[in-house]
Amino acid sequence: MRVKEILSLLDEISPFSLQESWDNSGLQVGSFNQKIEKIFLCIDVDEELIDTLPSNSLLITHHPLIFSKLRSIEFSSYPSKLIAKLIKKDIALIAMHTNFDKTHLNRYVAKNVLQVEPECEEFICYFARSVDFDKALHWVSEAFGLVAPRYVRAKEQIERIALTTGSGGGLLDFVKADLFLTGDLKYHDAMKAKMLGINIIDIGHFESECYFGEALKEQLQRRGIKAIIASIKNPLEVGDERVY
Repeated sequence: MRVKEILSLLDEISPFSLQESWDNSGLQVGSFNQKIEKIFLCIDVDEELIDTLPSNSLLITHHPLIFSKLRSIEFSSYPSKLIAKLIKKDIALIAMHTNFDKTHLNRYVAKNVLQVEPECEEFICYFARSVDFDKALHWVSEAFGLVAPRYVRAKEQIERIALTTGSGGGLLDFVKADLFLTGDLKYHDAMKAKMLGINIIDIGHFESECYFGEALKEQLQRRGIKAIIASIKNPLEVGDERVY
């Protein structure tokens, strides 16, 4: 298949027109007429992943490699070094970011990781669950494999839970729930949540969005397209000993 054919199919699955104005989803590297032999899916792209991919491949990532304006292509800098490696190996790159969050990823994580049936409002999924905070913390930590979860405890009893994968702190004003599950919790978001009476459990950015490949592969399989889920390591590590 050619890149433009797959791009059209992806647009049917999750229209690129739904992406936020600040986003940069779509074809990032490659040619629309480029013929590709294999499709790989991953949350992100790093140097190690590119080295393992065969030439004439298509890599579809959740996060755009090219996000802000490029002022130069200096090969030792990020993301220029990765762009150059992709071009040298004739690997095309497509990103499906905020459009896929809205149409599939949040719902997929709610259903397949938390095992709940959500109601979705763009970036936020809601579901009912009557539980106290400590039990919710244990359940969510196990589901996402959180070793040392960060959280805001604003109240003890929970009846309604909201979920936004990735970084959702900016949505706090719109959350109508007792507990908000999202990643990249910032100090001032924590202060705000405490004041609003909303519990938060930081489910991690990587930990909550690494299911992108699974979610998209499911959609591609329904349309007769084979894809391979690739993996990268979380660049953020959690230590198991106190460091002084």
